[in-house]
Amino acid sequence: MSEQDNLQEADGKEELLVSTKQKENETEVVKKRVEETDNHDNDDEVISEIDESNAEDAEDEGSKDRHIIVKKDYEKMSMEELADELEHLVNKEKAQAIKNHVEEIRSEFKSKFSSLLDEKKEEFLNDGGNEIDFYYSSPLQKRFKDSIKDYRAKITSHYKNIEKSLKDNLTERLEIIEEIKGLINVEENINTTYKHFKELQERWRVAGPIPRDKYNNAWNSYHHHVEIFYDFLHLNRDLRDLDFKHNLEQKLKIIERAEELALDDDINRSFRELQVLHKMWKEELGPVDKEYREEIWKRFKAATKTIHDKRQAYFIELDKVYEKNLEIKNEIIEKIKKLNEGGAKSHGEWQKKIKELEDLRNNFFSAGKVPIKVNEATWSSFKTAVRSFNRKKNAFYKDLKKDQYENLQKKLDLIKIAEDNKDSEDFKVTTSLMKKIQSDWKKIGHVPRKNSDKIWNQFKTACNHYFDKLHAAKNEANKEEFEAYNDKVKLLEEIKSLELSGKKETDLKTIKSYIDKWKNIGNVPNNKRYIEGKLNKTLDSYFKSLKLNKTEAELIKFDNKLEVLNNSEDSRHLDNERTFISKKIKEVRSEINQLENNLQFFTNVDESNPLVKEVIDNIQKHKDTLSLWKTKLSKIKELY
Repeated sequence: MSEQDNLQEADGKEELLVSTKQKENETEVVKKRVEETDNHDNDDEVISEIDESNAEDAEDEGSKDRHIIVKKDYEKMSMEELADELEHLVNKEKAQAIKNHVEEIRSEFKSKFSSLLDEKKEEFLNDGGNEIDFYYSSPLQKRFKDSIKDYRAKITSHYKNIEKSLKDNLTERLEIIEEIKGLINVEENINTTYKHFKELQERWRVAGPIPRDKYNNAWNSYHHHVEIFYDFLHLNRDLRDLDFKHNLEQKLKIIERAEELALDDDINRSFRELQVLHKMWKEELGPVDKEYREEIWKRFKAATKTIHDKRQAYFIELDKVYEKNLEIKNEIIEKIKKLNEGGAKSHGEWQKKIKELEDLRNNFFSAGKVPIKVNEATWSSFKTAVRSFNRKKNAFYKDLKKDQYENLQKKLDLIKIAEDNKDSEDFKVTTSLMKKIQSDWKKIGHVPRKNSDKIWNQFKTACNHYFDKLHAAKNEANKEEFEAYNDKVKLLEEIKSLELSGKKETDLKTIKSYIDKWKNIGNVPNNKRYIEGKLNKTLDSYFKSLKLNKTEAELIKFDNKLEVLNNSEDSRHLDNERTFISKKIKEVRSEINQLENNLQFFTNVDESNPLVKEVIDNIQKHKDTLSLWKTKLSKIKELY
């Protein structure tokens, strides 16, 4: 027999009866006290918050997992990261534990996908599509929707499974309460009654979860009648005091742990454990002696309030962070509005602004959470600003598309001209035409991207076909000129290796004879005319060694140049030379006039003065140069 049983037996085996009237009076007194305490607690925001959370847990025993699943900063995640996180939670965690996570992820994904959808729609419209035909979907969106579908199936199945169990458990607990109430009104051995009471407590402990909206009422009713029963047990103090002592010891341990948690800097962890302590206090332990009840409850509540106050302070600081995030997001919205004010006048400017907008969008999404009361308004302002920017951009590209299609038609007209003339053999007329349409092509602006490469290749093919044919014809016609070039290369090597006698007249005659040979060879292709410059460079070295007059040397070289120009099939070369010389004559005359004007400033100064002499010598040099240019011009005129 246990010590408890011995104590009960030692008190005597007489049945201790209590009149119904006496028990009713005691019941009313205790009930009144409990109701007063309950009313006081119901007014306590701190305790109510914890009770509400534990009531939620009571509906689902597995929901404790919800408290240890860390919420990430979903607002800063990309759509792909959000889809991955949702997939992970649905596959790895209990559906009932991730409800809030899923809702936040779904909200963020929806916002970001909505923004992406707007962009895709704009691109579709910019490419000439009709708004009514727009449709867009992505594998990422499908994967996200599949995860949401899986989650909903799991959560529905979960609640269907527990619904009946919750109701059955509630019925069981209410029956236990009724049986505890009935213990006070039975007339039997106190030992038997106490044993029955203990059995009811054990049944209560293992009865299982109940609906959260019934939780507090059920527990309050249970504790109320448990305390009444213990008050009833005052006739057998030993039985009651053993329980009171045990409960006091355990509740003091709970209080000590709560006071330790009050010093913990990890606010969320300490609050989660505090919830567990309150659940133990309420669900696992009975009452203590009256003299300690108020004292230990005040002490436990004080520790609870400390943790709660620290948690509230944490949320206040968190609100400050959210307010700062709100400032950042509002600044970003203002920047988007400012970006939209000026618009842009070219494709390049718009592309630059589009890049700036994309950076601002990314900054907005990564700025973090804002106070929940302004979350919708902030998101709406952001979308309005972006939408306004996109409208202006779309209007520009719509007009640009119109211009591009007009440009497309212009280029198609040039393609037709090129293809109609690509086989022409009237090279003189057609070459000018083909060069003109190539120039016109460059002046026409952009065409739609989808047509750009195709029409360019078509135009280039027609032009290349013509010019390949032209070059082939020229190469055939210039066959003699290439032979002349090869002959001149050989003759130039001979001229370079001449050994002069040192007699000016004899050597000059020899040089002129080689120049005549050079002339008789004929013209070279235009792209080989640099050979004439090499000859002149070689002649300059000989003329210098012969100390030939500069004017005479220049005229000898010029006569050779005129021969080449005059024999060219393109008369423009001779015309260009005449124009060049006429221009040089004007420039030299202008220099002479300027110098002569400067000379007039030197009054009453002898010509032997160094400055005056320098100006006079300079004038004479320019006059000599002018005479040379005039001689060259007269030689050209003789050819006309």
